[in-house]
Amino acid sequence: MRVVIAQRNMLVGDIEGNAVKIVAAANEARRLLGADLVLFPELALTGYPPEDLLLRPSLNTRVVDALAEIAAHTEVPLVLGYPGVRNGVRYNVAGLIRPGEAAPALEYFKQCLPNYRVFDEKRYFQPGDQARVFELAGVRIGVTICEDIWHAGPVAAARAAGAELILNLNASPFRADKHAERMDHVCARARDNQLPVIYANLVGGQDELVFDGGSFAVDAAGEVVVQGGFFEEALIPVDVSRDSGELKLAGARLTVPDEEERIYRALVLAVRDYVNKNGFKGALLGLSGGIDSALTLAIATDALGPDRVEAVMMPFRYTASMSREDAQAQARTLKVNYRELSIEPMFDSFMATLAESFAGTQRDTTEENLQARCRGVLLMALSNKLGYVVLTTGNKSEMAVGYATLYGDMAGGFSVLKDVFKTWVYRLSEYRNRKAGQDIIPRRVIERPPSAELAPDQKDQDSLPDYPVLDAILERYVEQDFSAEAVIRAGFDRDEVYRVVRMVDRNEYKRRQSAVGPRVSRRAFGKDRRYPITNGWRPGD
Repeated sequence: MRVVIAQRNMLVGDIEGNAVKIVAAANEARRLLGADLVLFPELALTGYPPEDLLLRPSLNTRVVDALAEIAAHTEVPLVLGYPGVRNGVRYNVAGLIRPGEAAPALEYFKQCLPNYRVFDEKRYFQPGDQARVFELAGVRIGVTICEDIWHAGPVAAARAAGAELILNLNASPFRADKHAERMDHVCARARDNQLPVIYANLVGGQDELVFDGGSFAVDAAGEVVVQGGFFEEALIPVDVSRDSGELKLAGARLTVPDEEERIYRALVLAVRDYVNKNGFKGALLGLSGGIDSALTLAIATDALGPDRVEAVMMPFRYTASMSREDAQAQARTLKVNYRELSIEPMFDSFMATLAESFAGTQRDTTEENLQARCRGVLLMALSNKLGYVVLTTGNKSEMAVGYATLYGDMAGGFSVLKDVFKTWVYRLSEYRNRKAGQDIIPRRVIERPPSAELAPDQKDQDSLPDYPVLDAILERYVEQDFSAEAVIRAGFDRDEVYRVVRMVDRNEYKRRQSAVGPRVSRRAFGKDRRYPITNGWRPGD
């Protein structure tokens, strides 16, 4: 028997369009690869996560109609994820669809509903409580869905019901170390139950989530025998045979990318899908001559191609000549559209208008923020005129401590580096240059001290700790939930820790107003980390 994993990129809410993709993938798997069964990811029919679309009154009717259309046009049995309302109760379902049969031949209801980090499935679904097993080509096959495989019960129940093989449907979002963690759990379930497992994962970008694919299969001893590709659609054959009564799995085993490649490709996929799925003509960004915008430009170009990317240098009196030179050089190397628009006249006009109101005051960050807001106005005007989304260029380190200007450099529709610490910005820039075999990101941009260039001789470290120290503190406080005192006990300076922690806490209001951006770490700002803006929590606790 040949099972083909259909690792597909679905559009959330496009039930009819997704059904067409499902039929096309299933029939291609049958005709080109000889599939006896095609396995799709969790909630493939609606896309994942559908969120409150699940509460729309018409959704269940549209799902039922789509399932009938799929059965009418597919040439091979398939196991598919979709939401289903049964006796007034909504479940996360995996159904067996046979050609020509209007209703699913078998349905399994997800038993373990995740309700942590980015997941809130208990808001929408009730858990199932029974194993379901079907037979195909003499093999008894059990079905589980995503979180079920992270717990012992569902697979053990399937084995008790007679399963010889487990199909696991997933919509497991990416983070840097996630694939290894998935492997650990799936291999443990296989070993514990002496059952091979075929793991199908979703691929694609969906707002702040990225699904990396990487579907695979393990044998009954918990050894990986099939490994699919990452960050792209694929049809992945898994051959199932018997040897002395035991099931054996076989297929191609592709290389798992290293951490830098995984994160970079996740960001590229996130940008591509956000722009394309939302119908933007392209993307534009402010190219400052600094490393954050340089990396963002490289990612955007890889995602969309140079013809759909526009870089805008917006110099001011504090902009160094090397910044203009490096920005122009990178734009030329990547062959993107490039223009320079000085903010000097705008800034002077604003200051003239505000002169009376500002009389008797000293220059401070107000004038610095005004520069950033002039740039934001220009970018948003170009966005409106061209139909391009503005990519903001701030990184996680800056967003954590509020080193950004509301309605200035924060203005935009998608924040590419929102979950990427500054130290990782450097690592990813070096990775991109190594991959290209040339300096896609100019060497001087990587080596010069980072600066917002909003004041004479300004450097980031005038206001912030050195980035390796800052990021180490942030990683503990933001991602691991260390208290300030716990961070100090880990070896960091007390005054510096409390300064950073206070900046993180008081800038929640800025992060709430920031553009959505892709999640690549264990804990991102947004769905992953939701803190009240107004609160009296003591950071040392």
